[in-house]
Amino acid sequence: MRDSERVLNSLTKHSKLSTYKYERLYRVLFNEEMYYVAYQHIYAKPGNMTPGSDGKTINGMNLTRIEKLIQSLKDESYQPQPSRRTYIPKKNGKVRPLGIPAFDDKLLQEVIRMILEAIYEGHFENCSYGFRPKRSCHTALSQIQKSFNGAKWFVEGDIKGFFDNIDHNIMIDILRERISDERFLCLIRKFLNAGYIEDWQFHKSHSGTPQGGIVSPILANIYLDKLDKYMMEYIRKFDKGENRKTNKERIQYEYGKRLAVAKLKSVADKDERKTIIKQIKAFDRSRASISCGEEMDCDYRRMKYVRYADDFLIGIIGSKEDSQKVKEDIKNFLQSKLKLELSDEKTLITYSEKSAKFLGYEIYVRKSNLTKRNKSGRLMRAFNKKVYLKLTTDVMKKKLLEYGVLQIKTHNGKERWKPKARVQFINNDDLEILDRYNSEIRGFYNYYSIANNCSIMHAFKYIMEYSMYKTFACKYRTTVVKIARKYKQNKVFTVHFKTRKGESKIRVFYNEGFKRKTQNYQSWVDNLAITYTTSTTSLTDRLKAKKCELCGAADKKLHMHHVRKLKGLDKKKPWERHMIARRRKTIALCASCHKLTDIGKQD
Repeated sequence: MRDSERVLNSLTKHSKLSTYKYERLYRVLFNEEMYYVAYQHIYAKPGNMTPGSDGKTINGMNLTRIEKLIQSLKDESYQPQPSRRTYIPKKNGKVRPLGIPAFDDKLLQEVIRMILEAIYEGHFENCSYGFRPKRSCHTALSQIQKSFNGAKWFVEGDIKGFFDNIDHNIMIDILRERISDERFLCLIRKFLNAGYIEDWQFHKSHSGTPQGGIVSPILANIYLDKLDKYMMEYIRKFDKGENRKTNKERIQYEYGKRLAVAKLKSVADKDERKTIIKQIKAFDRSRASISCGEEMDCDYRRMKYVRYADDFLIGIIGSKEDSQKVKEDIKNFLQSKLKLELSDEKTLITYSEKSAKFLGYEIYVRKSNLTKRNKSGRLMRAFNKKVYLKLTTDVMKKKLLEYGVLQIKTHNGKERWKPKARVQFINNDDLEILDRYNSEIRGFYNYYSIANNCSIMHAFKYIMEYSMYKTFACKYRTTVVKIARKYKQNKVFTVHFKTRKGESKIRVFYNEGFKRKTQNYQSWVDNLAITYTTSTTSLTDRLKAKKCELCGAADKKLHMHHVRKLKGLDKKKPWERHMIARRRKTIALCASCHKLTDIGKQD
């Protein structure tokens, strides 16, 4: 049996060859090693403890389940369970449907995802950043900031109900271009057609990918790769001219400066030299305030494109008519080739000096006459026509309201932000309250740390800090002033606590500042070669050992017992103490121990 590393790397070798067709992929699904790696990948996700439509969870995972799954694939009797539909709230007040698949289906989907990723990752365009290894929202935004400089217009793109409207036949036809294995394609179609259960009623799925399914993101990228390739070809035809025409107005200042410099060499009088030097500096300032090239040059056009999932942003150096034509062409392509529809509400054409919204940021090209000298000492407008990533107060306000730490009062028509206590946490201990506030501040900062104006997060921190003070004041029925006096050490809010070993430690409120992070993601992401290496599959190694980790019985078929959180264990039972001592949310048990554990009789 080939190990998973060799299987995936052999598939990756031909990923960039668009004409290469993969055959006999279905037999890869018979490889147990692939399932061991898949199990290792997904076991820690809390959602695995939520029952699917079959009522089962990851709890009780064993090697027999994998063997039965492989056998059902061999005799082609495998049929995925319909997912259990639930709804999660969106930021705009609406709800998003989410499917919860059965765990065995999740495991098989993860194996399929690994195979598809190995096949397609090298085939994807560099303009795509969603649901891909080593890529993120930050790499997409970093690419925009690097390559969209000088853009005149933005086209903000959003595909209406993308995940619900993927056409199954088109999806399979796209896969068939690279995969010549009908059994493998038939299996993917089974997942697409599996349907869902809502209010105990079965609903067929005639289009779309299963939301919540592990394989859905990679299928979505394969589907929209057609759009990416269309856009890359469109850009090649759209771009025109090597350079802009030289701005003639700038030439006169260059010429005036050269004459002044030549004159300075022949003048000896100090006062006259000072006058000439002033003239040279004035020529420099005037030259720096004017663009090198003609901004209205009709013979020069450029377009840049970045996509994250079903959202994309296009930057255009050209006219508004060009932008409108680009939008219309994309709309026609999506309708005719992919049977998708652009959202008219969200697909906007925006002048670049106004803000376009993308991935939670507002993006615009700033106009600035601020100058500084470059390495050669030449005066330049360093910030003009550069992309600016902006964090807005509206985003901060929504997040603070979401956390429940903000109340807004109006005075003379103006909003005033006031911190608010979170009374739902007054029964938590001091360290839990502090850790929650710290993690929320760090999470918000980590996402918006590449914003040019990320220093405005001090206002966010202020509301969070005083909300925490008020929460502590409610807990101890005292005032904010007394709480600050009691807990502050060296002007920093500090909580003392003891570890399980009895050691005294302290934890402080976040005080690391909000400095902008400027990592250059793009320089290495585009040239990244994906290779697969063998990772330790400790879970399956423990199952293969056939030794119960609780009673010590040997040569037994084991079941992996999972818990959602170690914090929920009460330390009364031996298996709980065993898990807490090893800081593991899993324990390999023989059948009898696992049965007693599940029904709560093990003591």
